[in-house]
Amino acid sequence: MIQLKDLEKCYKTGSTLNYVLRDLTLDVRQGEFVTIMGPSGAGKSTLLSILGLLDGDFGGEYRLLDQAVHGLKPQERAKLGRENIGFVFQQYHLLDNLTVEENLGIPLSYRDVKQSEIAAVVADTLDRFQIVGKKKLYPSQLSGGQQQLVGVARAVIADPKLILADEPTGNLHSRQGKEVMELFRRLNNEGATIIQVTHSEENARCSKRIIRLHDGWVTADKPVAAPTA
Repeated sequence: MIQLKDLEKCYKTGSTLNYVLRDLTLDVRQGEFVTIMGPSGAGKSTLLSILGLLDGDFGGEYRLLDQAVHGLKPQERAKLGRENIGFVFQQYHLLDNLTVEENLGIPLSYRDVKQSEIAAVVADTLDRFQIVGKKKLYPSQLSGGQQQLVGVARAVIADPKLILADEPTGNLHSRQGKEVMELFRRLNNEGATIIQVTHSEENARCSKRIIRLHDGWVTADKPVAAPTA
């Protein structure tokens, strides 16, 4: 699904190049659940932004679903992202002036889905995530855990090929965080490809593979050991 070859990202300060990512070469297969970890400044969020097609200013090669992202124009890159990627953010990023059901309909509206079809898919998603009773509420009327549940539902409603999550439990207490990670596990078991950035070793163990970054370099890339009985 994803192939990175010699991927680099740097910023120029005067005559000096400051590298955020260095010589990243790795693949992510369809159906994987991958965690990206590392200290602050390691390049995690930068990598996620590139993977999410939000940042096209990088060196090297990036292929997503057999398309050469590094050769796409900005509008082509944006279209590829809208059609294939769902995002889950630490800050939820729900629109405060829209209800839960209206927030859920946004990704579908980007795909020119008919309004009648949007209503049907939103209704199915509300039922799937057991939030039918919240559909007329606004984000300010929800707890943090409920907002993140809506955020995950919004990320998957258009059946994206790839789900990207940036510190998805960072603003939640431990019980809510465990519920979100169990939800990710279930989605992955249903076939979703997930890449998450997290500082939490516990959350990382919910995935199947951990990639560790340090100063922009990949320092480790290992499968998660299966839990012992």
